Amino acid sequence: MTLTIVGSQLGDEGKGALVDRWGGDADVVVRYQGGDNAGHTVVEGGAEYKLSLVPSGAVRGTVGILGNGCVVNPRTLFTEIDDLRERGLDPDVRVARRAHVIMPYHRVLDGIEEEVKADDDAGDEVGTTGRGIGPTYEDKAGRRGIRVADLLDPDALREKLEYAVPQKRALVEDVYGLDIDDVDDRAEAFDVDALHEEFAAIGERLADEGMTVNCSDYLHRRHAAGDEILFEGAQGTHIDVDHGNYPFVTSSNPTAGGAAVGSGLGVTKVGDGEVVGIVKAYLSRVGEGPLPTELDGDADEEALADEIREKGGEFGTVTGRPRRIGWLDLPMLRHAARVSGFTGVAVNHVDVLAGLDELKVCTGYELDGETLDTVPTTTDRWERCEPVYETLDTWEPFDSAAVAEAGYDALPGAAREYLEFVAAEIDTPVYAVGVGPDREETVELTNPFEE
Repeated sequence: MTLTIVGSQLGDEGKGALVDRWGGDADVVVRYQGGDNAGHTVVEGGAEYKLSLVPSGAVRGTVGILGNGCVVNPRTLFTEIDDLRERGLDPDVRVARRAHVIMPYHRVLDGIEEEVKADDDAGDEVGTTGRGIGPTYEDKAGRRGIRVADLLDPDALREKLEYAVPQKRALVEDVYGLDIDDVDDRAEAFDVDALHEEFAAIGERLADEGMTVNCSDYLHRRHAAGDEILFEGAQGTHIDVDHGNYPFVTSSNPTAGGAAVGSGLGVTKVGDGEVVGIVKAYLSRVGEGPLPTELDGDADEEALADEIREKGGEFGTVTGRPRRIGWLDLPMLRHAARVSGFTGVAVNHVDVLAGLDELKVCTGYELDGETLDTVPTTTDRWERCEPVYETLDTWEPFDSAAVAEAGYDALPGAAREYLEFVAAEIDTPVYAVGVGPDREETVELTNPFEE
C-alpha cells in the first residue's frame, strides 16, 4: 500500500517525526517535491538529526528516494549523507534521474531577485530561503533545466551549461545591472568550465555509488512486489503553488496530488492508499504572507507568542529564523483536508499548549460582512479576514513520556476535548498525537500501514 504525508498548514508541522515513526513500517520513503529549503528534524533516543534534503526515513535505515518532482542540490545531498555516515548511520538514498539540479547560479539569482522585490515599493517579497529553489523550478518549466541524468553524461552536461549559463550571466548583467564579480564573489557560479568540472565529478560519484534510478519504473516494481511506500511531502498546503496563498508560496505542490506527479507512481496506486495530514496544534510560519490568527497585537499577545515559540522550538530548521506564531486556524485545515483528501490527521505539539492561561481556536472568518469557513482564493482577501474565535479549556503540563507510553486516555481531559473538537470540525479522525519531539513521544491511535 501507499501512505502520503502532507503538511496541513504552512510547513513546520512536524512531518519528519511521523515520517520517521511510520517509515519504520515502510520499505521505501519518497520525497516528491521541494529541495533543501525543506528542513525537517528527527529525534531518536535523544539524538537530533536536522535534515533538509535527505528523506526522513534515512534515520530508520529505509530506502530513501528524491523523486523527479524534487530539485536537488548535490552539495547539500552529499554533505547530509556524509554527516549521517560520520554519526554511524548508513543512509540508502537514491535520486531520480528526471529530478532537476540546483546549480550555483540558481542560488545567486534567488538572492538577487528577492532583494529586488524587497526594494520594490510593492513590497511583495516572498521571504525565500535563498536556496535557489524558485529559479530552478523556473528553468524546469522553461525547458532549460539541468537534470540528474545530465550529470551522468559529461558531453550533454557541457552542452546544456553552454546554453544556460550565458542566459543567466546576461540576466544578472543586463537586466539587474550588476557585475558578476560583485555578486557575493560568486564568479564561478557563472563559469562554464568550473561548473562542468564540479558537476561532472558529482555525476561520477552518483554513478559510482549507484544512487540514480528511473523513479517511476523503480517504484512501480517495488509496489508490484507488495512493498510499502511512504510519500513524504515538504512544506505545507498553504504554500502550495496552486492551492496556497499565492504569491507567498513555494514553487511546487506539497499537496497529496504532487505525490503521483513527483514520483511517477500512477494516481490509481497513490490514491488507493492513506493520506495523513500533519497538523501543528497551533500555527507557525517562516516568511511573509497573511496569518490572520497571528499573535502580534498588544504586549500580552507578543509575550504569549514568545512563550509558545520558545517551548515549541519555533525557529526554522534551514534558516534559523524565528517563526511567526498564531492560534490554530480551522478554515486553513478545512481547505487542506479537502485539497488532499485526508483519511486521517496527526496533531503535533500538543504538549506546547499545556499550561497556557487561555486557548483559542479560529473557527471562521469575517470578511466584508460575510462569514467564511474556508480560506479565500486571493491573498488580498485573506489578508483582510478577521478571525472568529472559540475559547476552549486549557490543560496542565504533563509527563510526555508517560502519556506516550500509557496512550490516548492518559492525555489531560481538556487536551482530548481539543483534539476531538478539531477532528469533528474537519470531519477527519485523529491517527496520532505528538506530545514531545522524540519518535517515542507520540500517542498512536491508528497506524496507517495496518489499516
